[in-house]
Amino acid sequence: MIARMWHGITPTEKADEYLAFLQHRALPDYRGTAGNVAAYILRRADGGVTHFTTLTYWASLQAIEAFAGADISRAKYYPEDAAFLLEFEPTVQHSELYS
Repeated sequence: MIARMWHGITPTEKADEYLAFLQHRALPDYRGTAGNVAAYILRRADGGVTHFTTLTYWASLQAIEAFAGADISRAKYYPEDAAFLLEFEPTVQHSELYS
């Protein structure tokens, strides 16, 4: 299994609204892709900014490619992200998952 981690930062005053967006738009997109095993959102307030990490688990690299496109290291963004994010990190991290 492969874990995919994306990180983004919003102004803290937009954090609740961004969380709602992620829950209603991004999580269903992840979970609706064949080969997605699980999807979670991590949130951490740090003064005037709030950090978000999406942590998704995938059955294979091919499943990630079906979600993210041919270059699986590239972050996938939604048009709505522009209203919330302070920057657009270009890449994500992948790690093999063992139990």
